[in-house]
Amino acid sequence: MCGIVGYVGDERKTKSVLIEGIKRLEYRGYDSAGVALLEAETEEPVVIRKVGRVDNLSNACKKALKEGFHAVNGIAHTRWATHGRVTDENAHPHRSSDGKIILAHNGVIENYESIRKFLTTKRYTFSSETDTEVLANLIAYHYQKEPESENGLSRFAKSVRKTFNHVEGTYGVAVICTDYPDRLVGARKGSPLILGVGKDECLLASDVSAVIANTNNVVYLNDGELVEITKDGYHISNWDYTQIEPVIHTVDWDIEDAEKSGFDHYMLKEIFEQPKSLENAMRGRFSEDASTAKFGGLNIDVSQLRQMDRILLLACGTAWHAALVIEYLIEKYARIPVEVEYASEFRYRNAPLDKNTLVGVISQSGETLDTLEALREAKRKGYHTMAITNGVGSSIARECHGGIYQHAGPEIGVASTKAFTSQVLIGAMFALYLARLRDMSYGEGKSIVAELKKVPDLVHQSLSEAEKIKEIAKRYSQYPDFLFLGRQSLFPIALEGALKLKEISYIHAEGYPAAEMKHGPIALVCEDCPSVFIVESDEIQNKVVANMQEVKARGGKVICIQSEDCTIPDGLADEVITLPKVHSMIAPLLATIPMQLLSYHIAIERDCDVDKPRNLAKSVTVE
Repeated sequence: MCGIVGYVGDERKTKSVLIEGIKRLEYRGYDSAGVALLEAETEEPVVIRKVGRVDNLSNACKKALKEGFHAVNGIAHTRWATHGRVTDENAHPHRSSDGKIILAHNGVIENYESIRKFLTTKRYTFSSETDTEVLANLIAYHYQKEPESENGLSRFAKSVRKTFNHVEGTYGVAVICTDYPDRLVGARKGSPLILGVGKDECLLASDVSAVIANTNNVVYLNDGELVEITKDGYHISNWDYTQIEPVIHTVDWDIEDAEKSGFDHYMLKEIFEQPKSLENAMRGRFSEDASTAKFGGLNIDVSQLRQMDRILLLACGTAWHAALVIEYLIEKYARIPVEVEYASEFRYRNAPLDKNTLVGVISQSGETLDTLEALREAKRKGYHTMAITNGVGSSIARECHGGIYQHAGPEIGVASTKAFTSQVLIGAMFALYLARLRDMSYGEGKSIVAELKKVPDLVHQSLSEAEKIKEIAKRYSQYPDFLFLGRQSLFPIALEGALKLKEISYIHAEGYPAAEMKHGPIALVCEDCPSVFIVESDEIQNKVVANMQEVKARGGKVICIQSEDCTIPDGLADEVITLPKVHSMIAPLLATIPMQLLSYHIAIERDCDVDKPRNLAKSVTVE
């Protein structure tokens, strides 16, 4: 949450790099935006902050800055509000009351009140309600006492370092000092921060997407690291001033991958990218005899895996729904007990775990704070950990013992689509892999691999229903409540469908196992509350049909998403969306596609901003 960009390099393009950078980070927060620039001619700071989207800030800059304005360096920020209302005064960057320090921050400072009281006694003043402003003033306080450093860090960087000795909470920061116009300082703990290394320029950012237009070479900073950058290079050190030799990673996608490519919205583009993202998730991950999956990064011996008698999956939000699907698949095919828990809850309870437990975490960004801290807690207790993540070089990817990259490409829309389906597909492949290590036969393994390889084409086929779903969405866009219902591995898809509708259309929706409807939710059924049923042809199909009849008996509308081999009585469903007949392992993934399209088109009918829904941000890096 919140997006930061910092730049030092070609003074003619500083402003444009910063504005374009935070536009690409706007999915992380869009309550307000701001920029701080050190003017090239005078080296005086210019700070402009505006409530609303980055476009508001861009327009304000055009009015405030003279033609040909150049800056020697600068920082920019797009905000997801935590402390303080959404106002110009609370927007970042924040400046110390003596004017020397300017700072942009992602995270939460938990002890800001005590710091603020201390600084008030030292005659520092505050003009905002934020926790961030205390950081600018605390750095200024240390800076005015600090001599020039002799250990490779400037007086400025050393003051930033001393400040964070006194700070509790999480942060990713980019800092300017007016006495050091040639450099920026960044530091991180719990909130992502990367360094972009270009030719005669360096950047700081919360995410790769903000630097990719300038360079493909990045360094992923670790917690407890501080970086001081100039246009000619950088110096990274840890909290005891030990210099860190960085590992430079080359980003394997380019700026075009993060564009809309002719689609009206990122979300729609990412829905239609799923055949490609799912193909990428599978590429090179089946054995030569095509009887099982294979993964190169698990970093656990087959003998150890065979001894694992329990799996604990930890995740948040949409990734938690993916974990629930994976639970059903692993238990059904590999016969290993699986428990799924919210990462935020696991962190704070002393859950008893058997020594032969494998702990898996799932996070698209690889920076979800609750999931990252849950991973650290599991490692602290000695459990082997693995991750499913799309964030190459992310904190979770670097800190887990092993893992599986999704290779879904950048996902910009706040509501996850292609990342979710790639998580489910990888989970299905992992279930197959575990099953073949245990008692699944060679023949069954080959049969499942053959079915998995069909997934991209099946998803492409399912996307052909888009126009029909668009028409259904027009008829149902003004209903105030929805129920989403499914059984077994389709129950988590009902949860995901309800979440998508809530996220982007602001319609109240709930997901339940279909059989649980009679235990309370049926009280909601009426003409104004449609029920979306997901049905596949299996041994409990007739049970779900009976639930549909209960809804119809009470005057409720029924939208049925069914496989083509299902037998549903004529007239029972008001709307029918038909999917190809597939293997039961694939059914949850395929059923997700119409859910995504239905939510998208309902949101469009309601004139909602599907890519930036209110109050939400994509990468949740605060508690």
